[in-house]
Amino acid sequence: MKKSPALQVLIVDDEALARKRLRNLLADCSEPSAQIVGEAASVAEAKVLLANLQVDAILLDINLPDADGLTLARAVQGMSNEANKANSTAPAIVFVTAHEEHAVQAFDLAALDYLTKPVRLERLQVALQKVEQSRQSIRRPEPENPYIFVEDAFVVHERGVITRIPLAEVLYLKAELKYISVRTASKTHILEGSLNDLETRFPAQFLRVHRNALVARHAIRALEKHYDDSEGEGWAVRLNDVDEVLSVSRRQLAAVRAELAK
Repeated sequence: MKKSPALQVLIVDDEALARKRLRNLLADCSEPSAQIVGEAASVAEAKVLLANLQVDAILLDINLPDADGLTLARAVQGMSNEANKANSTAPAIVFVTAHEEHAVQAFDLAALDYLTKPVRLERLQVALQKVEQSRQSIRRPEPENPYIFVEDAFVVHERGVITRIPLAEVLYLKAELKYISVRTASKTHILEGSLNDLETRFPAQFLRVHRNALVARHAIRALEKHYDDSEGEGWAVRLNDVDEVLSVSRRQLAAVRAELAK
């Protein structure tokens, strides 16, 4: 499995011992790992570094000598708005503080996490995972509109183009973060929606094989042993017209076997 690149992290805390502790914890983080690109003891110092560095995440204390961390978070939120216009990404904010009373304000400013001191390694790792997941979701092509369904076809709006996808051509539907991949023999489309809703709406056409996937009943070609990096030894379905296979959960294994026996 390809390892995620190290997150570029800026530490902002006026206490040298607190910065040292975060440095030590970050050195022990993995998947994703972190690379410290700078340290600041004030909001003013942090702004200078942010103007000159590529930063994925800011570990931000709230009580700082020249202004509070919330002020810097508001400035970063403005950077985020500009980044959206430029199709890029602004740093994610993770507050690290000894005080819990600012949590509501922190999340109003779209902070990804709020850690209380003393920070534990496990909790910091979870925060970095949230940063990585957020960045991956931003990099994905985002649908402009939810799909509609008209005359046995999905109609999706992708990058300014309206596309009609006949239901009979869909081989599988797979949930990925907040989107659904719609796979045909020739292309993968992205739409917004709920896999559960699609399963309820089209029970005759699609069979659930996993919590994250529905396959077209007519497309199932074979059930075979399969090894998955995250789930280990198991089973997968092979479909007509595509090379990829889809994992089958133990709960759905009997249903897939019954479908093949028809």
